[in-house]
Amino acid sequence: MPTLAIKVLAALFLFALTASNSSNGAEPAVTLTVQADKPGAKISPTMWGVFFEDINFGADGGLYAELVKNRSFEFPNATMGWSNVSTGNRASIMEIHDKDPFNAANPHYLRVKVYPDCKDSMVSNEGFRGMGIREGEDYTFSAQIRAVEGSPALRIELAAPDGRKLAEAKLSGFTKEWKKYSATLQAAATEPKAKLNIHVEGQGVAVDMDMVSLFPVKTWKNRPGGLRADMVQMIADLKPGFMRFPGGCIVEGRWLDIRYQWKTTIGDPAERKLIINRWNNEFKHRPTPDYFQSFGLGFFEFFQMCEDIGAEPLPIINCGMACQFNSNELVPLDQLQPYIQDALDLIEFANGPATSVWGKKRAEMGHPQPFNMKLLGVGNEQWGPQYFERYELFAKAIKAKYPEIKLVSSAGPSPNDERFKFAWSKLRELKADIVDEHCYDMPKWFFDGATRYDKYPRNGPKVFMGEYAAQSLNIVNPNNRNDWGCALSEAAFMTGLERNADVVVMSSYAPLFAHIDAWQWTPDLIWCNNLNVYGTPSYYVQQIFSRNRGDVVLPVKIDPEQQGNKKPSLYATASREEKTGEVILKVVNSAAEAVEATVQLNGAGKVSDKADVTVLAGAKLADENSFAEPKKVAPVKSSIDVVAPEFKYTYKPWSLTVLRIAAGQK
Repeated sequence: MPTLAIKVLAALFLFALTASNSSNGAEPAVTLTVQADKPGAKISPTMWGVFFEDINFGADGGLYAELVKNRSFEFPNATMGWSNVSTGNRASIMEIHDKDPFNAANPHYLRVKVYPDCKDSMVSNEGFRGMGIREGEDYTFSAQIRAVEGSPALRIELAAPDGRKLAEAKLSGFTKEWKKYSATLQAAATEPKAKLNIHVEGQGVAVDMDMVSLFPVKTWKNRPGGLRADMVQMIADLKPGFMRFPGGCIVEGRWLDIRYQWKTTIGDPAERKLIINRWNNEFKHRPTPDYFQSFGLGFFEFFQMCEDIGAEPLPIINCGMACQFNSNELVPLDQLQPYIQDALDLIEFANGPATSVWGKKRAEMGHPQPFNMKLLGVGNEQWGPQYFERYELFAKAIKAKYPEIKLVSSAGPSPNDERFKFAWSKLRELKADIVDEHCYDMPKWFFDGATRYDKYPRNGPKVFMGEYAAQSLNIVNPNNRNDWGCALSEAAFMTGLERNADVVVMSSYAPLFAHIDAWQWTPDLIWCNNLNVYGTPSYYVQQIFSRNRGDVVLPVKIDPEQQGNKKPSLYATASREEKTGEVILKVVNSAAEAVEATVQLNGAGKVSDKADVTVLAGAKLADENSFAEPKKVAPVKSSIDVVAPEFKYTYKPWSLTVLRIAAGQK
């Protein structure tokens, strides 16, 4: 074929390729240059993780699959969640007792007496804003029961709000001694707001009940008494590098006597001591007087879940300070040793051999092998001189015994105020390992923050951006929305986190979960009701970054650069995945118009014929996901042809795009 013809065909092919990746109305072309042969900082496997706090009914009524609220009658109002209905001429008696209890750690129990002229008595539990029941699935009812008078029998019933019976089972043959009885109920229909009815049958009888429980058989990994499978799956699908738990402000407590204490959350669930959740009535706009912590989801279950999903556990322990937004109660320095010992014991619980005191307790719970914990947070969101006095004592004791443990310390609740500046000066002085920064702010802060870590010192403590989320209106506003505009600003910010992987080693959005009928704080990453769960646009931003992390940063430059006060429309980060040899280019287009770009992979040798493309975009910045449209804003995957290290690509308006290109080095 003549040379001229070849050139013409090549030009036509290049034109067609460009046209296929461009659209009308595009902004003036820009060039994205990736230095494929100049790998920079390693990207930590913990770069993208999750932060779990029991807020918004995230544990009881959420991740913990127990369907009965106040199952051991230990709420201050011991019958909260329970009601009593009789079918005879007089009301039967529903009493709370604590004499000769099933378990002294949780001494209250329910006694139901049926008068001689009553047919039976029914007690009912409303669940956590109802109980989600699925047609055809099995549910395990169990309770500690003893007969008090006569020979009572129990008829266990799941019922819809209109009284329709969904499932039924019977129990009888009770003795005068406490004993656990159980039954399996199969649901005849799906109902999001079911309730549990317990009919006490027999005239003139009385029966005691405690630890009344109802669990779906289908839990995460089908563990009895386990976690809600669809909610854990949502976390697992993020492929998080770490999981921070149990908070959050609940670590601190309003007062120290109701702080989170990990030792009360392990062992037999019947012996885990219930406390009030600090979000019970924190906000006047969303009071939740029935919000308590049963600790059925405790430290053992947290470690186990981290192991299940391949995430590094990051437990946070109380440092001798109650929440500074509440009481600001302090443990005197000369009385801090028990708190420090709790931290040392936690490391032994997680990592010690089965022959050690706390390793033995872990083994007795079914996990003889260590959890291999590498990270530990000292305090949650503390600030000021009192925190650093206490942190220093913790760090000295922990490093002396466990020098391999990396400690996470607090820089306070804001990202740039005087508390923050003082914290960083002290933590540099103390040679801290990792500093936890927090920010809840408007989308503008996150767009501007894409260059935040470009200016950080390259030595000293590393950064954990431990809590962040863009707020559509303002902080703690109950009308904040989980819209695409907020998520897009977070994506721009995250390009700066990854680009500065030599400084930033961890990050996590917060909060993680919210129950649609029982939340206190919005926005949130994942929303659930009693039956379903969906991810917000922010969820898919986190997922895209986590699943396309890469191992090393590659330099990336955008031309033309920002000029004067004009804000850039493109934000980018690039990395290389060593296993596949792929160059991973993540680009955020914050403009309302498409942007045509020339992508140059400098230093690359042969490239693949095709590149995998993932695009997350919304038609409007106000777009949100919902139970009705759970994937209105969700990733769309495709591929494009790539014929050389330089090619054209057009970035959609308001989008996050990932290109994965197999590219050898020259």
